[in-house]
Amino acid sequence: QLQLVESGGGLVQFGGSLRLSCAASGSTFRYYAIGWFRQAPGKEREGVSCISRSGGTTDYAVSVKGRFVISRDNAKNMVYLQMDNLNPEDTATYYCASVISTSQTTCLMVRGSGAWGQGTQVTVTS
Repeated sequence: QLQLVESGGGLVQFGGSLRLSCAASGSTFRYYAIGWFRQAPGKEREGVSCISRSGGTTDYAVSVKGRFVISRDNAKNMVYLQMDNLNPEDTATYYCASVISTSQTTCLMVRGSGAWGQGTQVTVTS
């Protein structure tokens, strides 16, 4: 079963940038579409972005479109989330997870199989 570990979170000022990393174990990583999710205190977990198995298709929540970029390196079993122009509303714990996909070129911001990891905390100060 795919196991994912998030890292790269931290404290950043309004307008700053962070790059989150998601490290996967297992040789079957390339068979999974991967998504980033976040959960702020008192709020439900929400989908932020996803990337297809091939990496050729990405999708973003409206709130982050134009500011966040997801990418993957299948040779390194890694997925990244570059976050620019951060604002306090982006403060949350961020998680990566496998997501539903129907082909090499699709992804949905809906978690697939596997448990949630411990996440990485992102705090944006005003």
